[in-house]
Amino acid sequence: MDYKLAENKIKKLISNTQEDVLQKIVDFLYENFEKYTWVGIYIVEDGTLVLGPWRGKQATEHTRIPVGKGICGSSAATGKTELISDVNSDNRYLACFVSTKSEIVVPIKKEGHVIAEIDIDSDARDAFNNEDKIFLEKIADMLKEHI
Repeated sequence: MDYKLAENKIKKLISNTQEDVLQKIVDFLYENFEKYTWVGIYIVEDGTLVLGPWRGKQATEHTRIPVGKGICGSSAATGKTELISDVNSDNRYLACFVSTKSEIVVPIKKEGHVIAEIDIDSDARDAFNNEDKIFLEKIADMLKEHI
């Protein structure tokens, strides 16, 4: 799907949805981007990332991740997007699925603080690029009011 078209559809989805906004956005991303094989949102609670809505073939065992641990925890600690082209070459990676080859983690910030993040896995190496980063950072900015 075209990123601009997806961005516009997500804006409409957010403005027309009163509840379960996060699940609807997770579902939209999973259903409309073939390379996104697992999509989840982690919420920051007392220094821990707690898995919220997700969509994928199976659940992850990593439902609670300390801020600072793993790729997700690193992104939450620094407030910067992590784009990993080969998770097996990154010693921070907390293995969820043997099929996962690449990952992107985008922090959701409010007033300069990370309050949540979007975590997306792909079964393809080098699946994510700068277009994904820019697009998902816009989505993260839209979601900050719903967390």
